[in-house]
Amino acid sequence: MVLDPLSPALQALAPDRSDPRMAKLPSSARLFCVGGAVRDALLGESSADRDYLVVGCRPEHLLTAGFVPVGKDFPVFLHPVHHAEYALARTERKTGRGYQGFVFQADESVTLEDDLARRDLTINALAVDEQGQLHDPYGGLRDLRDRTLRHVSPAFEEDPVRLIRLARFLSRWPDFEVAPETRQLCETIVSKGEADSLVAERVWQELLKGLQAQKPSAMVAFLVETGAWERIVGEPPLASDRWLTLDAMASARTDGHVLAGWLFSSGGGQLAKALPKSVQHWQAFFASQGPQTLAALSSQYETALSVMTPTDQDPLIEDLAKRGVQWLARYDLFRKPEPLEQMVTLAITLGLVSSTAVHSLAKRLGAAARAPMGEAAQAAATAGEDIKTAVLQARTAWLTQALRQSSP
Repeated sequence: MVLDPLSPALQALAPDRSDPRMAKLPSSARLFCVGGAVRDALLGESSADRDYLVVGCRPEHLLTAGFVPVGKDFPVFLHPVHHAEYALARTERKTGRGYQGFVFQADESVTLEDDLARRDLTINALAVDEQGQLHDPYGGLRDLRDRTLRHVSPAFEEDPVRLIRLARFLSRWPDFEVAPETRQLCETIVSKGEADSLVAERVWQELLKGLQAQKPSAMVAFLVETGAWERIVGEPPLASDRWLTLDAMASARTDGHVLAGWLFSSGGGQLAKALPKSVQHWQAFFASQGPQTLAALSSQYETALSVMTPTDQDPLIEDLAKRGVQWLARYDLFRKPEPLEQMVTLAITLGLVSSTAVHSLAKRLGAAARAPMGEAAQAAATAGEDIKTAVLQARTAWLTQALRQSSP
């Protein structure tokens, strides 16, 4: 559902002209709330960020009023108190490849319509003025109602980051469709090699936002279908029959860094250099069959619990404790045990384990990971023994005892 343009939610976005700093701007200055905040208000969604546009000003006007410039050549300023962004209305001219090859013009002659024309999608080319009135020169409201993602102008092609941003919007709103002419333009961006010039860090920032949304497979599918995936990532995607698993993991509120580890478990290609260490950790977890190993431990735990006599149960428990400690050590869970809960959720989501059994096992593994080993280390040091070996033996003995005391 899309709200009425006169709804209170939209009215609340009207810029506050009573701010003393605004009084220092020339009388020709007009203020607008623009972009995502307007779009989200119309969709009935909340938005923490508000971006403002100033029409009828030059950079020196905002500097005189006390606004703080962002960057050297980009006409964006921060409010000195609440730090909201105020951008001068601007036009831009393409001068090189990639998303940095632009020259900007920002002065009194640039209109609201000029500024909105350079934006990526019609649903983002929306503005609310000081009276709370909606300005929609390019049909964004219509496309919101039709659940359509459509580019504003051919200038969309000039910034290849927009292709990835469009794809992640599909992840956020999977019931939206890409207009045929926009899809064709995205394919043109790829065929011309514009996507090849993207900086890996910028690609990662956009992909992460999509992975943290409702249906990340929609983002992946669009990038694959337009030919962009292998150009910006540098490796083939997961097989399409595994995309539903990606969505199931997202539905289980799996962290985006974990999903990236799943997506890029074969290495990450040229994107690898931009992936943070947290993703590399999960890449290693999936590449080394970490979830499957946890499933095997859980199965052994269930078997041990089903054995009635301690004589038969003890060898299973002792072996399980030894393997459990090795598994914890392999994924650095003694030093950082927090990911254990996420690993359990993944194993359940992937359909590898019984929820009851793995939660019971994880409780004991987590306790073992956090068990203090200072005394064991001190004793080994005093006796001249290898401290690492002694601590691992002590952890194994601790976990063995904990497992013997378990109940289903």
